[in-house]
Amino acid sequence: MEQKKRTRELLILHYQTYPKLQIQDIFKFLYQSSFGCEHMISSIENVTNYIFTEYESICNHSESDVEQLDGDYCRVPLSYLNRGLSADTFGKLFFLSAKKEEKGRDNLIQKIKIAKEIVSENLLPFSKEEFEKAVEEWEEKGYPAVHHSEIFRESYQPSYRVIAKKYIKFLSLFAEIDQRMKKGNVTFAIEGGSAGGKTTLSGMLTDIYDCTLFHMDDFFLRPEQRTPQRFAEIGGNIDRERFLEEVLLPLSRGEIIKYKKFDCSSMNVGEKTEVIPKKLVVIEGAYSMHPEFREYYDFSVFLDISPRLQRERVLQRNPDMAERFFEQWIPLERKYFSGMNIKEQCDMQIIIAE
Repeated sequence: MEQKKRTRELLILHYQTYPKLQIQDIFKFLYQSSFGCEHMISSIENVTNYIFTEYESICNHSESDVEQLDGDYCRVPLSYLNRGLSADTFGKLFFLSAKKEEKGRDNLIQKIKIAKEIVSENLLPFSKEEFEKAVEEWEEKGYPAVHHSEIFRESYQPSYRVIAKKYIKFLSLFAEIDQRMKKGNVTFAIEGGSAGGKTTLSGMLTDIYDCTLFHMDDFFLRPEQRTPQRFAEIGGNIDRERFLEEVLLPLSRGEIIKYKKFDCSSMNVGEKTEVIPKKLVVIEGAYSMHPEFREYYDFSVFLDISPRLQRERVLQRNPDMAERFFEQWIPLERKYFSGMNIKEQCDMQIIIAE
């Protein structure tokens, strides 16, 4: 019932935003909401070149907002290139957003039914008869992808790409990274509490930029360091000495990094790993913005999650370890965040709302 309400609201909003839209523009909205951009992808090179060419051909580069589709996708205007996002990153986001939607047809059919109801209530500018006839013709063809109508194109000059919704909250971050990478190598920290999305974001950055990635979880305290005195320290719940010596110092000198990952099964460090840093180096995890580390970063972001959502995520992802999260690890993180003003020390803050 909630999904039906959302579909109705978005369709009506779409009409209010584009009052000259035609039936095929409604079809395009519904198709993109159900299938995303899976029909558009050839290769990442072609995608990027086409984005850049189209952007260069647009006369009006006025700013426009991201438009929410009725599903897991959004329309992102090419004007985002004005905000620092590179055509390469835009193309990669578009490419990564393309996937086979196994339930796409079923979702489309359901959304069409809701659109018919709205038309019958005179909330869209088409007669019931003409809309149902157009739906029948579209169904006979197998619900193929459709273009915008000529009237829509002439009136609104649409210029966008369909991007997965999961990337939208990070667009400003990607733009910042793109601008900094134009000037040289970038070392970037992702800070935040447990279940705040740090690993998810670092995975996105790896997909988009093919970056070098280090996890603070690989620097848990060794058994001999786990003393009451160490846990009483603000920000003491990480092997910062080893992280500084094995990662940040050689990174700052442009050297090959040789470090050992902490192994939870043996409660000790493992074999040495050698890494040649790439242009973008990402440090992911709580305590990454400890004062002893900050001078080695070019940029940082804090992923801010509410206690309620954090608790829900921990219970869902780590039910067996949830009690330890709530009683030990999360309180230590919060003590560190507040005691060292970590959120305020980060260059950017992103609220994780879902």
